[in-house]
Amino acid sequence: MMSKFKVVGIYGRVKNRNIIEALNALISYLHSIKQKFIVEAETAEALEDTPITCISRDKLSKNCDLLIVVGGDGSLLHAAHAVLNNEIPVLGINRGRLGFLTDILPAELDKIKAILAGDYILEKRFLMTASVEYQGQMIGQSDALNEVALIPDSVPHMNEFEIYIDKQFVCSQDSDGLIVATPTGSTAYALSGGGPILHPQLDAVVIVPMFPHTLSIRPIVIEGNRRITIIITPNNTTTPRLTCDSQAFINTPPGSHIHIHKKPQRLHLIHPLDYDYYETLRSKLYWGRKLQYSE
Repeated sequence: MMSKFKVVGIYGRVKNRNIIEALNALISYLHSIKQKFIVEAETAEALEDTPITCISRDKLSKNCDLLIVVGGDGSLLHAAHAVLNNEIPVLGINRGRLGFLTDILPAELDKIKAILAGDYILEKRFLMTASVEYQGQMIGQSDALNEVALIPDSVPHMNEFEIYIDKQFVCSQDSDGLIVATPTGSTAYALSGGGPILHPQLDAVVIVPMFPHTLSIRPIVIEGNRRITIIITPNNTTTPRLTCDSQAFINTPPGSHIHIHKKPQRLHLIHPLDYDYYETLRSKLYWGRKLQYSE
């Protein structure tokens, strides 16, 4: 088989037997079609009886042309951070619960052959970079594909902060926190917080308050290139935390400034040709089926 991708990387956050079985099935399938591949080192440790070439996670992007992730959306998010700076395309095999990003089932591995031959849909999803500045010094920075969330510390309580967009004051809030989500993340944490679903091709960001004290405060959708600043006011008696995709946690002491903006690099996400975003919403969120009398 002539493959568009010289080397395929394989990654899986091995949590249960089903993921190990899916990884073994994927490796067997790639062997059968004579596709060269490498396996991320921690993933390879769970595949004890399988002779494979493995490589550390931080070297994946320089040694493969396509990354296949076995697991759920959380696994894909975790893997994406390792390859996005080199914009290595990512394909997901779903062994999680929802699977908005991982849309090939283990029983559909034959779809991979067409993808390797170049028959696929490529989506470019943007990410955000968040940084925390305190007393003129940067104290933390991370990237988010789904969302940047300002959350309380270990004890839930109200936090006071101000929101600016392109240095223009928007509002102040007393709330548990705030979620700033990309279209990709609009079906994740932001959705559970009452935010709208954004189509993944929109160049937009949604800002979702978390349990605001003022009930008239509602989510707002803004243009994706805007720069957001959140100021943690000196009135706070505790230190909220900032999290990016629930992977990095940065303390934001009173008086700190949080800066959020679009990251230049994008995640290149691959789908099979029969991918249907609205079918994903129907099947994952249990939306109504098409009625028999509908056109």
